[in-house]
Amino acid sequence: MRACVTRVADTIRLYRLLGRLEAKVGGMRRLQECTGRMAWPRRGLYFFFEAGEMRSGSGEGRRVVRIGTHGLTEGSRSTLWGRLSQHRGTEGGGGNHRGSIFRLLVGVALARQGVMALPPSWGVGAGTGTAARRLNVDRAEVKAAEAELELRVSRYVGEMPLLWLDVGDRPSPSSERGLIESNAIALLSSSRGEAPDPASTAWLGRFSDRERVRGSGLWNNRHVDEPYCPSFLDVVERRVEDVPAA
Repeated sequence: MRACVTRVADTIRLYRLLGRLEAKVGGMRRLQECTGRMAWPRRGLYFFFEAGEMRSGSGEGRRVVRIGTHGLTEGSRSTLWGRLSQHRGTEGGGGNHRGSIFRLLVGVALARQGVMALPPSWGVGAGTGTAARRLNVDRAEVKAAEAELELRVSRYVGEMPLLWLDVGDRPSPSSERGLIESNAIALLSSSRGEAPDPASTAWLGRFSDRERVRGSGLWNNRHVDEPYCPSFLDVVERRVEDVPAA
């Protein structure tokens, strides 16, 4: 019982910190409205929310449905906006699910929900050329078969509001970005016992082909079944305090 009480308190604390972050950055942004011309920190984390997904046991408001960062390998030159743009897709509404596990997961769930048939090439290979060779079809055929689902994924993900946190330490598996990402996912995941704010019965992720997504209530496939260390919240608080007001 003590662990459950502590987890609820830690969840409440995380959402309070995200509330302070929201006030500092001037509010959430919908992904489809974001561009590289906006003022983004070079390195950081993102927290996605989703229509219809609300907190229920830790207070009121939207619940986080995905947490992520970018390039934790030493020497990585990736940026926060670079990662977000991969999730958002192209200006024309298309995208590349092979460059974004988030897009891949949402695409499979949309297809399994019955929106459309899942293209045989979806998730196959590191590129359309590899998929075409494996399936013994033309590359143009692969691109054409995937185009409609890529558009649907862009529309769905593009509607999601997000918050971002500037964490500018150097890329490393032990960086504060990695620490916050893994522990925040573990805290909010339902995989190790029901979280205070479980996914709604209508959540799209329930159609995922991945048990870790269905079980966690998050569009995450890593860290969902790990324990968390409450001290990571002190790092989040320090980083939120360092964010200048918009």
